Amino acid sequence: MAKKTVASLQKGEGKAFTKVIKMVKSEKTNSYTFKEEIVPNETVKDFFAKK
Repeated sequence: MAKKTVASLQKGEGKAFTKVIKMVKSEKTNSYTFKEEIVPNETVKDFFAKK
């Protein structure tokens, strides 16, 4: 499924968006999970700055 998302982002207006993946540590289990989002290119730094 990830390949379809990335492929669709490369056409037309999709170049204005970026798929970002952030590793987040769970407080309950002390394990890491991954948070994935598709955000506009201008807000990539904001995505990684927020907790």
